[in-house]
Amino acid sequence: MGLTLTAILLGIVEGLTEFIPVSSTGHLILASELLGYDAAEWAQFNVIIQLGAILAVVVQYWRTFWDAGIGVLKLEAHGLRFARNILVAFLPSALLGLALKDYIDILLGSPSVVGWALILGGLAILGIERVAKPGPDTSVADLPLKQVFGVGLAQCVSMIPGVSRSGATIMGALAMGINRKTAAEFSFFLAVPTMIGASTLELLDSGLAVHGNVGWDEIAIGFVVSFVVALAVIKAFVAYVSRYGFAPFAWYRIVAGVVAIVWLWSR
Repeated sequence: MGLTLTAILLGIVEGLTEFIPVSSTGHLILASELLGYDAAEWAQFNVIIQLGAILAVVVQYWRTFWDAGIGVLKLEAHGLRFARNILVAFLPSALLGLALKDYIDILLGSPSVVGWALILGGLAILGIERVAKPGPDTSVADLPLKQVFGVGLAQCVSMIPGVSRSGATIMGALAMGINRKTAAEFSFFLAVPTMIGASTLELLDSGLAVHGNVGWDEIAIGFVVSFVVALAVIKAFVAYVSRYGFAPFAWYRIVAGVVAIVWLWSR
């Protein structure tokens, strides 16, 4: 398969899976096994195109970020609470990620871990959906610190490849009584500092020079594709889960995990 086509396919995978609870990292790891390309050669590509998906959040919710930023500069209560809540939720995974980076890198090389995490995560989503009692509609800025910190702790579980960052944060929010729409939007907002931090750390660790046959042309293609696809997904996702919930994504995870494990064992 040509480099350009691979870049397009991986950009689509990233854009489709970054913000829904199915694990973008897990799907990219499985894609390397399925398509047979050198995962190490595409590692930097995978990191940078995540920023394309993050840009989609900023574009979709630009008014929210703009108002919050102006509010912080003017020391207004709403803007300060929004920034505080995002920061408090971001800190647990930031500190734990720095402490466990080497161990996380080892897990990223294990497709079988992804398969089992997809299955267990799907079962967890079904269980939480059954018992969760979502609260009233509210804004991220108005969430109490106890719930915010709980979401931050839940995000730490997503360091296991296949768990899904969005899935962990959304399910953590639902378990603490946050309604579906606010849970999804909180997950989107929290993705911005989390993914920028993770991408920056990875790029500083690996260096800014591209390696192997994958160049900046392929990275640019993947970035644009992931941005466009993620923008479409974000718009549809909130409306869908607000009405139908997360069970379809849970069943997809379970089926995909079983298929992945059977395929990996049969090779």
